[in-house]
Amino acid sequence: MRVAVVVGPGDTGLLSELGEDGNGRGGFVAADGLAAAVAAYERAGDVRWVWAATGAAYPALLRAGVRVRRCHDVALTEALLLGRDGRTGEAPSLAAAFARLRGAPAPLARIAAVERVGTGGQQEALFEPADPGLPDARTQLDALIAVHADQLRRVAADEHPARFGLLVAAESAGGLVAAEMRATGMPWRADVHDALLTELLGPRPAAGMRPVTLAALASRISAAFGGRPVNPDSPAQLLRALAADGVRVPSTRSGVLREVSHPAVPLLLEYKELARLHAAHGWAWLDEWVDGGRFRPEYVVGGVVSGRWATRGGGALQIPRVLRRAVIADPGWVLVVADAAQLEPRVLAALAADHAFAEAAAAGDLYEALAGAFGGDRAKAKVALLSAMYGGAGGEAGQLLAVLRRRFPLASEYVEAAARAGEEGRVVRSRLGRTCPPPSTAWRGLTAMPDDPGADDQKAGRSLRARGRFTRNFVVQASAADWALVLLAGLRPRLTALSIPNGHPTALPSAAMQPPGEPLGEPGLVFFQHDEVIVHCPEAAAESVVAAIGEAAQEAGRLVFSDTPVRFPVSTAVVACYADAK
Repeated sequence: MRVAVVVGPGDTGLLSELGEDGNGRGGFVAADGLAAAVAAYERAGDVRWVWAATGAAYPALLRAGVRVRRCHDVALTEALLLGRDGRTGEAPSLAAAFARLRGAPAPLARIAAVERVGTGGQQEALFEPADPGLPDARTQLDALIAVHADQLRRVAADEHPARFGLLVAAESAGGLVAAEMRATGMPWRADVHDALLTELLGPRPAAGMRPVTLAALASRISAAFGGRPVNPDSPAQLLRALAADGVRVPSTRSGVLREVSHPAVPLLLEYKELARLHAAHGWAWLDEWVDGGRFRPEYVVGGVVSGRWATRGGGALQIPRVLRRAVIADPGWVLVVADAAQLEPRVLAALAADHAFAEAAAAGDLYEALAGAFGGDRAKAKVALLSAMYGGAGGEAGQLLAVLRRRFPLASEYVEAAARAGEEGRVVRSRLGRTCPPPSTAWRGLTAMPDDPGADDQKAGRSLRARGRFTRNFVVQASAADWALVLLAGLRPRLTALSIPNGHPTALPSAAMQPPGEPLGEPGLVFFQHDEVIVHCPEAAAESVVAAIGEAAQEAGRLVFSDTPVRFPVSTAVVACYADAK
């Protein structure tokens, strides 16, 4: 059963049961106790909630102690459909989708301020829904029902409707996971974090002042430049100081500085690392983001065009290794840290249906299994495989890549075809149908055949190759994101099934240690990044959680890649502290 829901003020809302085609069955119910009504539907049987956006509708239910099993997130689904149709600049909000459905002008998307992590490929602008333009709850409900029914029709019309339907369902499940992780929070010991900062930086400084360790390094850096005052936070001053000593570099990036021989460089590298820690995860971060022993970032599902997630503040996807020592399970609980081993190369093996490659991928260490083709050198096998996926072909990488092409022609041809598509201005899709953005008008103008035979086409060539590298990487990375998303969708209900009664001795000592509405004793996802998940669970449930993760991983392989012989092993570590997992 599908039920459309519009959340009103307080605990009110509108509910309408839908038919199989997504259209309303007639009539609606105005609920004065929406959370209770939703809970009653959940107890009664299998229901999928249809709402405009999980991030807007679900948090209030979570605060009331109500979790739902399934949903259809209109905004996330609309973003997938717009991406498929090459309309990535349009807003995916309910209001915009309803306007398009009626043939009315729809607002453009606006760029969202979010954090992303590097992906090794070209990044496109990330968009968020524009402000809603529906005046009242009844109008919103009518729009919701109409847009949802239209989305079901558009999904069914896809080239691979079953795959795309799985992507839509998994993306919506990801929205539920993201909201639940924010509500639950990751265990975070503020006292440990403070001690780590003090150990590395010195006592907490006054606002606007450098910590003593950074101040001492800054003085030593100036001394290394002959006593000339140099602000290590100013790239311009650093470039001038280096040039005055006969060292000319294009930038002060750490990678560039490591190639420079100068007494100030080791100090600069140390300063940069500690300054980054202070700015991104220092005391100000601790004050803002950790409360009640929990770190609660706001995740952005599908925040990167490849399907990877992003966050709005908090740097949840870039936790420094040193600060993982502050991620400590509650008493009587543990962290189950799991990551997929060499996920993207295995995904390529499954995508290409390269049997020789798939056979190698069945081994525990894929690079070791490929080493035989490279004289037994595992490092060379890794370079060759990463070059195939990310487009590196210079120097030794090109020679190693040629070996890989001879040994595994189908896998090589798969990514080469994706690269050619990109260079030709076409789009490519993930296994489940997430579509890369089309090239911009500026790119098409730059790479078009020039009318002037003397025109400089060097820049055009670089743009062509850059897009080829992007699409080559996209088909693998986005398909890996498909697999990880389906794993999340399958793991979530398995964890719910492992719930431990509130009175069990391994439940949390008091409800005060748990966010409002969070069931005591239930294992919960608290972290997700690309191919890594962390589950916080009672120690007694750890073995069952490990098994659940393994089952979800294998199920994801079957659902996403059908009957592929490729396996997707997941390594797990049961620890009290995140830093001990690796």
